[in-house]
Amino acid sequence: MKVLVAPLDWGLGHATRCAPVVREFLEKGCEVELAVTRGNAAILREMFPDVRQRLAPSYNIVYPKHGYNMAFWLLKNSAHLNAVMRAEHHYAEEMVERHGYDILVSDNRFAFRSRKAKSVYMTHQCRIAFPKMFRMFEAFGAAWHASVMSRFDEVWVPDVPEFPGYAGKLSHVDSCPRPLKFVGPLSRFSMLPDLVPATQSAAKDLDVVAVVSGVEPARSRFESRLRSVLSQIPGKHAVILGKPASSQKCWTEGNVTFYNHLPTREFAEVVSRAGWVISRGGYSTVMDMALLGAHCIFVPTPGQYEQVVLAADLSAAGYAVSMEEDALTVDSLKGALQRTDVVELPRFTGNALLSDAVTQILRRT
Repeated sequence: MKVLVAPLDWGLGHATRCAPVVREFLEKGCEVELAVTRGNAAILREMFPDVRQRLAPSYNIVYPKHGYNMAFWLLKNSAHLNAVMRAEHHYAEEMVERHGYDILVSDNRFAFRSRKAKSVYMTHQCRIAFPKMFRMFEAFGAAWHASVMSRFDEVWVPDVPEFPGYAGKLSHVDSCPRPLKFVGPLSRFSMLPDLVPATQSAAKDLDVVAVVSGVEPARSRFESRLRSVLSQIPGKHAVILGKPASSQKCWTEGNVTFYNHLPTREFAEVVSRAGWVISRGGYSTVMDMALLGAHCIFVPTPGQYEQVVLAADLSAAGYAVSMEEDALTVDSLKGALQRTDVVELPRFTGNALLSDAVTQILRRT
């Protein structure tokens, strides 16, 4: 059985959460290949050096400088997004025709499907959340996403079926054009069988580890703010800059150690040494931090309302601190680090849900 897995290239989270999916198909004897872009090829090659990669169309997303402009930005760039969707659908059909794939797995690539192969669409955002000022458009967003999902054979949701799971109302919806198949939370760190969670790690020699991720210019803006704030916070800190295409470099500025990029195991080891982890609130990061057992401060990317909803829900449940980017200051971070009422995210191990989903689609193909 031949499988092509294609993650969306809006940040690296879609690529990293595909890792358990790729591994599951490989373990079941499938021939797996990856449809990549220049933005996520390096990290996928690091995790799967022997898996063949094929270059796919890129969405080339650059977020607006101000988050509140996101809705208008999407409207302005709708023609570009539709053009990419047409290109990726043509690409998917061509790949199946030329290389004989039996199954296509799309992680949030809206048109990566084929009439001649079983096509799986993977998303945790079955409901696309809108800010209050744009809530009137949420029904239109839901209808559009439903039309996307209806064109696939299956919809896989990286969460647990029991509400609220990890994504709450984003993944648990009342209706969907395809039956939802929950495949459990997905994290690249599940590939480390001897992983020691942060809560069990004896070495806590880092006060804060900051993880920078996302697309530009939001990524660089977050990095700049973290540099300024952490340099003024007593203690020993580290910043992982999330640049997998760069060479692996490490340097120290004052009380902060910087890493251009860390491979999966080294990343987990650094997080296990941290008292707190500061990161964006993307869903892939939430699943990673849950598996790593980290105490988290989530700073949602401005304009990505999904991250705002996730961070707020996890904060209300006592599993994280939620903080707006503009509110991330020396004083606010000092206050957050003194919180004693926040516990680590509940861990999920042994993903039989994903194994069952892969087994079932192989039987039906």
